[in-house]
Amino acid sequence: MEIGYIFSGLLVGILVGLTGVGGGSLMTPLLVFLFNFSPAVAVGTDLLFAAITKTGGVWVHHGTHGSVDWKITRQLACGSLPAATLTILLLRYLDQNSKDISGVITYSLGIALILTSIAILVRAYLQRHAPPLSEESNEGRFGKWQPLVTVTVGIALGILVTLSSVGAGALGTVALFFLYPRLPTLKVVGTDLAHAIPLTALAGMGHWTLGNVNFGLLATLLIGSLPGIWIGSHLSARIPDKILRPVLAAVLLMIGLKFVTN
Repeated sequence: MEIGYIFSGLLVGILVGLTGVGGGSLMTPLLVFLFNFSPAVAVGTDLLFAAITKTGGVWVHHGTHGSVDWKITRQLACGSLPAATLTILLLRYLDQNSKDISGVITYSLGIALILTSIAILVRAYLQRHAPPLSEESNEGRFGKWQPLVTVTVGIALGILVTLSSVGAGALGTVALFFLYPRLPTLKVVGTDLAHAIPLTALAGMGHWTLGNVNFGLLATLLIGSLPGIWIGSHLSARIPDKILRPVLAAVLLMIGLKFVTN
């Protein structure tokens, strides 16, 4: 089975490198359906998996490209980190009171996957119809309300990511494209990565306290995923994005509907 985990990590890493879609939307369903892990363990393990794999990306974006807008990152984190903490406390309460915590996580995972499939398609539209860049490239869509709206989006991401491990990548970037239409794509990606690391790390450690992290599984997934991301990044220029993204969106939509209707 360890070889299977390594191969799964490799496959997900390649797809992440090809599409830029977060590993959570791909890895968590794989762990549930292919390897029969409980949704709670799949989500908890994948959150720490995401925190580790995204760290290298932020190092490149901040150190090499200077493409992290830390002001936006702080505003998102002001909403997402408290929301993630409260969500973990809610899950602990449900667990202690013998309610179906697995059912809550499974349904949330389905909703997150459906939203992600939509986000994959919407992102391309937002990129094509973005206004021209200006000197005020971080100018927001909502004027004086921009900080409040950004914090509110952070709250939504914090809840969804903690419940499902999905959303920090695909949904986060789409939210930034919508909120900051003049923000360059490189900064959108860098800022989303910078926000995703503390969020997934905090949520993952919260799930660890609930007993929802399998560290042996985590290690084997990392062995496969790190070279997979490198391979996928180099293959991305050879596979047409207009073919790959709709196919991926359709697959995630079908998986999401399966989670919701179970």
